Amino acid sequence: MMEFIVDQEKCTKCGECATDCPYNIIELSPEFPAIVSDKEERCIKCQHCFAICPTGAISIFGKKPEDSMALKGGYPSVEQMECLIKGRRSVRRYRDEAIDPEVIAHMLDVVANCPTGMNNKQLLFTVVDDAEVMKKVRHETMEGIREALITDNIPSGMEFYDKLLEAWDNGNDVIFRNAPHLLIISTHTDGPSPIQDTIISLSYFELLAHSMGIGTVWNGLAQWAMDSIVLNMKEKLCIPEDHLVGYMMIFGKPAVKYHRTVQRGDAHINKVKL
Repeated sequence: MMEFIVDQEKCTKCGECATDCPYNIIELSPEFPAIVSDKEERCIKCQHCFAICPTGAISIFGKKPEDSMALKGGYPSVEQMECLIKGRRSVRRYRDEAIDPEVIAHMLDVVANCPTGMNNKQLLFTVVDDAEVMKKVRHETMEGIREALITDNIPSGMEFYDKLLEAWDNGNDVIFRNAPHLLIISTHTDGPSPIQDTIISLSYFELLAHSMGIGTVWNGLAQWAMDSIVLNMKEKLCIPEDHLVGYMMIFGKPAVKYHRTVQRGDAHINKVKL
């Protein structure tokens, strides 16, 4: 049930909720907003009506306006946002210190608000929030790579993993960088935009993490290993078979500090003129 409730004492009958509804399922009926009787099933749960009401008169899905954050004065400045985007670095040196699991859980709750295709909120956040578990993930992944090399089951083009295993045996963790945490985001393969949804959510996580002083790096080496070499790792991590893994990210408290943004040059822009 939508539980669409209007506080008539607060409602100013401005009609913004009806105007902004993507599927036009709200009408002023006759004075106050209401759901059109035969259109409720078209709701995509975007909560635009909930967010746009200037007086907080609308509740929906059991959500109350007073439990939301006010937007006024809450956004970072343009300069702060630019600094965050330009200052973000791929961190490959981490302190041997875990992040509080409650902090990680809160971060994932925030990132769950990221946009997805057709408001498909079926993203699965597979996270290693225990540093000891992370050690086991690293060990089992590397031993899986070792077994594949011994049995000559390395896919063509991935022979370079023998050098990564050699580095591992010499105490250099090139794949996981000794990071204490791992985040894998997946979703159903039959979703409207599974790859895009997972990449968008990881991008949001990365920016949130860096705003909190937490380092991240997109981990293609781990992704390729679990996709093509150590095929049982995703099962061990309890990722459903019908899920597509968009990408993986390691994160933790940085053991390095950067002091300025880099300068990558001007953007390559194609201005459309018809």
